[in-house]
Amino acid sequence: MKNNNKISFVLTAVLVLSLLFGCSPEEKSITKTGFYFDTIITITLYGTDNEKYIGSCFSLASDYERKFSSTIKDSEISQINESPGKYVTVSDETIELLQDGISYGKLSNGKFDITIGKLSELWNFSEIAKNLESENNETDASVLPDEKQIKDAVSHIGYQSIKIKGNKVKLTDSSAKIDLGGIAKGYIADKMRQYLTSQGITKGIISLGGNVMTLGPKSDGAFYSIGIQKPFAKTGTSLGTLKVKDASVVSSGIYERYYRVDDRLYHHILDTSTGYPVENGLYQVTIISKSSMDGDALSTTVFALGAKDGMELVEHTKDTEAIFVMEDGEILQSSGMGTEIIFTEE
Repeated sequence: MKNNNKISFVLTAVLVLSLLFGCSPEEKSITKTGFYFDTIITITLYGTDNEKYIGSCFSLASDYERKFSSTIKDSEISQINESPGKYVTVSDETIELLQDGISYGKLSNGKFDITIGKLSELWNFSEIAKNLESENNETDASVLPDEKQIKDAVSHIGYQSIKIKGNKVKLTDSSAKIDLGGIAKGYIADKMRQYLTSQGITKGIISLGGNVMTLGPKSDGAFYSIGIQKPFAKTGTSLGTLKVKDASVVSSGIYERYYRVDDRLYHHILDTSTGYPVENGLYQVTIISKSSMDGDALSTTVFALGAKDGMELVEHTKDTEAIFVMEDGEILQSSGMGTEIIFTEE
């Protein structure tokens, strides 16, 4: 449902700089970068210079990509999508992630739905936006899906078509398609943190294409400083600085993948009830939470709900805060901001 490639660059750059500035020069550290799920992954660890820990994290990413990707032909998700009406045996991790996705479908009343795959493919924002050369991503109407196709794709969105029995999964709707893009990176970040913590690694940062996870406070107990991308500004332009400890930060915005047709902007955050991009006056939502998977799903959900209903959901969700950026430039913050989580505008 979303992709955070643009925001990842400013997040990673600011985070790495702040980490280096805040840690003792004598402290061991290591940083490595990989490429999984069509995005850049950067991991920085403190208190160790042993490459095996980051290597194991990358192995986790590779393993999960082979399970969760809907574009890898023989992945477990692709096998489910290509076998409608038939049970497919999958791993415990895939079952866990599917169950989490279904839970968020229920929580959001379908605003977040992992069976959005067919509709996402129809709009094809990733490929179209990537190949545009105009400064404002201007293109012509030929890229727009047909209205009948959109209505048909919407009719097949429904997490209720996913049936799970033990380690077996099937889709009862032959035209439904699972896409875990709106939740998988957060799940993987959580699993990486879990692994690193089990190995005694308690300081560092995991950046998965914009899903950012900080491990513990810095060596001196201070916050990590995270730069948040300013919507529609040059990549690397910070809207403000977020200070957190041991938390996940995930952003969703209409500036990440989009194109314009006749001065109208079409972006990748889709309304599951209409099939068209969400239009509610929001430019960006940033979720700060304990779990990156929760932040992943919530960033899409609260964006789709809009500022009023989205903020209400955040206020009723434990260990979760949010920053909303409106199209008129107004910035809204949830009530828990300002103590353990601090945001300062540029």
